[in-house]
Amino acid sequence: MSKTFNVAVVGATGAVGETMLAILAERRFPIGTLHVLASERSAGGTIEYRGEEYIVQDLAAFDPAGVDIALFSAGGSVSKEYAPKFAAAGAVVIDNSSAFRYDDDVPLVVSEVNPEAIADRPRGIIANPNCSTMQMLVALAPIHRKYRIERINVATYQSVSGGGRAAMEELGRQTGALLNFRDPEPERFPVQIAFNLIPHIDDFQDNGFTKEEMKMVWETRKILGDDSIMVNPTAVRVPVFYGHSEAVAIETANPVTPDEARALLAASPGIEIVDERKPGGYPTPVTHASGNDAVYVGRIREDLSHPRGLNLWIVSDNIRKGAALNAVQLAELVAAE
Repeated sequence: MSKTFNVAVVGATGAVGETMLAILAERRFPIGTLHVLASERSAGGTIEYRGEEYIVQDLAAFDPAGVDIALFSAGGSVSKEYAPKFAAAGAVVIDNSSAFRYDDDVPLVVSEVNPEAIADRPRGIIANPNCSTMQMLVALAPIHRKYRIERINVATYQSVSGGGRAAMEELGRQTGALLNFRDPEPERFPVQIAFNLIPHIDDFQDNGFTKEEMKMVWETRKILGDDSIMVNPTAVRVPVFYGHSEAVAIETANPVTPDEARALLAASPGIEIVDERKPGGYPTPVTHASGNDAVYVGRIREDLSHPRGLNLWIVSDNIRKGAALNAVQLAELVAAE
């Protein structure tokens, strides 16, 4: 009989938690006992997993003893309070929040980029990167390792699902209101999101960048293990439900042609190339990324402004690959140890 693991999903009723459960089922992760946990407000409800009903338990009252792997997706404050308790009880915690990403003794891991880093986890916690960083590095890590990236200029076009269920509901509500000639009434976002773009995600920092933008700087350097990489990000929220898109321009120490990059990426794990010079010959969040596992790369071309520059268009499902799938892939790596 193959080994099984007692698994807890914290934040099981949220969008990422629901997707984690779906992926665990799809990939037939060897679960012995499953615990689905959420706040007291959601406790008592039920969740179906592989044909069985599970009662949602109150995280605050749950005893983590006996849990082997805990997947957290309930926000930074919850992770800070409860992840150490699960780890102290013997679980390996895979945390989707930003609570531990920048701690030196917590590995920050993308399954296709630095899987070996999970072995060094003195606190029993592994951090999942920010979704926008994750998809970018799946595509850029192979190029960096062969040609060494010196600078990254990136503009993200991030779907509202990155802001949670309330953000998705607001886009739907505002869209309906505007189509019926009513005022959109922003609540979750500072300004109207329907039929609009908002160059503001997370809190503004003293340097004029937002925290979402700085996450891409900090996380890129930590995951690739190279503090010399310069990253210049702009993060934009767009009226799309699922799927983040990124316009990325890189400068490399050693020249790389579009054909060389295309061949390298096509042979790299987790990537699908959609790069034809014709209408529709490029990935979009709706037609390619939404609901799928891959990081899609297209519009690969020379940077006309730099002799060692390359442009790429990178698209992925932020809830699926950008959060839930990577967490499950990290759990698989832990289970295989």
